[in-house]
Amino acid sequence: MSTDKDRADLVELRRRLTEIDDRLLELVAERQHLVEAIGRHKQGKGQPTRDFAREKDVIHGAVAKARELGLPGDLAEVMMRLLIRSSLTTQEQDRVVSEGRGSGRRALVIGGAGRMGRWFADFLATQGYGVEIADPAADPAEPAVRQEWKEGPLDQDLIVVAAPLTMSGAILEALAELRPPGLIFDVGSLKSPLRRGLAALAAAGCRVTSVHPMFGPDTRLLSGRHVIFTDVGDAGATREARELFDSTMAEQVEMSLDQHDRLIAFVLGLSHALNIAFFTALAESGADVPLLAQLSSTTFDAQLEVCRRVAAENPWLYFEIQSLNEHGRDALDALARSVDRIRRSVAADDAAAFVELMDRGREYLASRRPPADV
Repeated sequence: MSTDKDRADLVELRRRLTEIDDRLLELVAERQHLVEAIGRHKQGKGQPTRDFAREKDVIHGAVAKARELGLPGDLAEVMMRLLIRSSLTTQEQDRVVSEGRGSGRRALVIGGAGRMGRWFADFLATQGYGVEIADPAADPAEPAVRQEWKEGPLDQDLIVVAAPLTMSGAILEALAELRPPGLIFDVGSLKSPLRRGLAALAAAGCRVTSVHPMFGPDTRLLSGRHVIFTDVGDAGATREARELFDSTMAEQVEMSLDQHDRLIAFVLGLSHALNIAFFTALAESGADVPLLAQLSSTTFDAQLEVCRRVAAENPWLYFEIQSLNEHGRDALDALARSVDRIRRSVAADDAAAFVELMDRGREYLASRRPPADV
């Protein structure tokens, strides 16, 4: 049974712990100020934002210091990776703002009230663009907002089409009839539904290209992220779209419309379908969720976390990614065949076939370039 002295001692210990937490945060803030100064120095010298060798030295040094202090090395590694990621985000955002590529220029984001549309609106605004949003869901009381994209002038330097896929195709075709003078690009996850609209813009002599940011709207740091550019006949337009990301650390990739959708069938379509199948199987199994939580494993927990993120996304968009891709059935058929092979090897008690599947998968995964450290 605790005494008054025990309770007082606990209060004092917690007070001291809070003081240490406050000091830690103050040190992190001081570190961020140094990061900003380093970023300005790099920019002034024309040096890249990211230095992988330096990051490696920082992490290894922190792990060694932690072990000297009797702390787990992995704790230091996790902390330093978080701090480095925060530092990179700060430096990247400062560079985007300071280079001001859009200074004095104007942009219209059609579908700008959506999550990805809003990301592009904010991204362009940080580059100095005067950004107007066109979206029926936008608040008309906000400045620089129109609810219908056709209800105002289309003389902007840049028009971004960030509407749902089926709507984007129709918007691109309508823009081709109006022939705006500025650069035009979509940000669709698929290009099959947009092919006619993109071709119509090119035929009308518009400056058009196609862009696919391979990240979600919550992304703050573009290091290690990919942005795909698809040239539809105007190399200058594609080059201008790529320049928007030059001040970031995003990896830029160019490919054809057909190649894009064949690859996306697996990169997005297959990964989405796999996770939807996983949580559907769980939901229909009748398994008790609290009991599963008690029995979960590292693999199960990791898969469940990915499933939670997938389940939280827009189901209509995910259906479009599956149904509108001309190559989408290839990935779904491959998934069905793979599951069937696993099922048949287990049903036949064929350990060799099962082991062969895992060995082939291990070889394939080993051939892939590992993701960035941070």
